[in-house]
Amino acid sequence: MSEHIHLSVPAPPADPALQPRLVVTDLDGSLLDHHSYDFSPAAPWLARLKQMGVPVIPVTSKTRAELLPLREALGLTATPFIAENGAVIGLPPGWCHARLDRPGSGRDGVVIKHPGVDVGFIRARLKVWRERLNVQFTRMGELSVKEVMELTGLDEPRARDARQREGSEPLLWEDSAAALETFRAALEGDSLQLTQGGRFWHVMGRAADKGAAVEWLVKRFTALRGQPPLSLGLGDGPNDITMLEAVDQAVVIRGCHDLVVEPRNTSLYRTEATGPTGWAEGVTHWWGRDDRRLTTAEKHVAVSL
Repeated sequence: MSEHIHLSVPAPPADPALQPRLVVTDLDGSLLDHHSYDFSPAAPWLARLKQMGVPVIPVTSKTRAELLPLREALGLTATPFIAENGAVIGLPPGWCHARLDRPGSGRDGVVIKHPGVDVGFIRARLKVWRERLNVQFTRMGELSVKEVMELTGLDEPRARDARQREGSEPLLWEDSAAALETFRAALEGDSLQLTQGGRFWHVMGRAADKGAAVEWLVKRFTALRGQPPLSLGLGDGPNDITMLEAVDQAVVIRGCHDLVVEPRNTSLYRTEATGPTGWAEGVTHWWGRDDRRLTTAEKHVAVSL
């Protein structure tokens, strides 16, 4: 006589080589299509990473206001974000330290860190240097909502959100390359830096960039988890270089532009595809064949006796 008994058997002890993992990613032209903002080609990997408990952290030039609906659409409300190219770091409750972080008061419920300087200081210095150097540029704050819509392809609510800056100011450069270098040097004297994005140049504090913000979050993750993560970074633009140099494994997604993206990272993969299709290609290259890491924490097996 035989009977079938269903037992719940815990998985063997975790392999110490199986580090916790972390993904940091640019949005425009990377996880999001540069023109349509679609992310459907990356959705299967996003779902898989969520199931694995791997945080996917947006690292973008977008503002916190722009990220609020995007994080909801992408299913990333429980993970941190880095906005304005590193000038703003947002921490959801699960990433906060009881002694170091005040409770979040914003409608998105996150604690905000500002590694750089206030946008008011940046705008004041831009006014000074434009007059003193007689250079030509237009700040995003000087553009109408309609002009922002025409330049970016954003609808009106998202264009308004794009103008809500906290720690950086995008600008359209309308002068020579030589004047740009003079302008860059002047900003450095104010401890400000100039970073090239897809459509705009971004002015922010010298201590604030994508790479520095990612390094800060990796340290916070390590402190909370007690073990450093294996980090994967994905981006397509020059403003992603510091981020791609701050991670263990990097992916340069083929861009819809001619800008040079040459991060110094020995574990570097360049995709054939663009946008979210390239994003999925990059994650697959590094992690797609590593099946041991995709096992669930507990297996339920039927034992026949």
